[in-house]
Amino acid sequence: MMNSEVVSNKKEDEKKRDSSKVYFFIIAIAALLATNIYFYVKFKTNGEKVYALTVEKENLQVQIDRIEAELDKIDVENIQLTPEMTVQKDDSRAEIAALRKKLENKSITPKDIDDAQRKINLLKKQVDNYRVDVQRLIQENQILSKQNSNLNESVAEKNKQITSLTTTNSELKEKVTTASALKVSSISINGLEVKKNGKESVEERAKRVDKLKINFTIADNALAKNGERDIYIRIIDPQGNLVVQGDNIFFVHGEKLQYTFKHNILFTNKGEDYIVYWAAENGFTKGAYTVLLYEDNAIMGRSTVVLR
Repeated sequence: MMNSEVVSNKKEDEKKRDSSKVYFFIIAIAALLATNIYFYVKFKTNGEKVYALTVEKENLQVQIDRIEAELDKIDVENIQLTPEMTVQKDDSRAEIAALRKKLENKSITPKDIDDAQRKINLLKKQVDNYRVDVQRLIQENQILSKQNSNLNESVAEKNKQITSLTTTNSELKEKVTTASALKVSSISINGLEVKKNGKESVEERAKRVDKLKINFTIADNALAKNGERDIYIRIIDPQGNLVVQGDNIFFVHGEKLQYTFKHNILFTNKGEDYIVYWAAENGFTKGAYTVLLYEDNAIMGRSTVVLR
């Protein structure tokens, strides 16, 4: 009876030992599973964080690219910026470069990402304001350009008017000059013989003529000014040659002309008669002598006398 009890107790002890082993294995497996789950969750969480940081960095890079593209567009427009706007643009470029460098750092943290986002938001506002200022400057330049164009057109029109007025004034001046020129109302030429006693008589025979008497009357002209006037006299001999005594030059409409002699008169605008004498150095020859009178850039009158 005692043997059966001993055998029974041994079996119970063995069962207890087997149960303890099972519990131990169960606990070990549970611990292992818990450890695996912990590391799985940990690595998964870290991976998600890294992925999230990468996505956020790329998103920030895209935002920076857009901001920089806005600045590039303004540069392409080639606007003459004010000194303040130039400084603002350079500051924005420097801030962009600093943000890019920061985002390239592999040890960047979520806090760094948040700081970068805040700076990018601020930079967006700055560039938006900068863009508004540039657009305002463009509009002002367009207005100034239009005003300048209108001013140039106005100046061109004024110059055209001035040119027209100058031409008109020149034409009027020329007309007034022409209208105010002295004109001979009558002219007569006679050959004179001077007697030994000093008396003069009209003579038509060339060999006896000592001088020519040129008698002319100047017509009244309300536009002509009173005063002394030089009368230029040109005499053409029977051979058709201009009789020139010395280097006598005067101008008619800008053209140089030689004259035989000149005579000063006092013009009174009262229809006065004037007498001028001329003696040939080598005497007179048969034929026609033509006398032309000039004053103030224009011819006054002409006449001819024939000596036989």
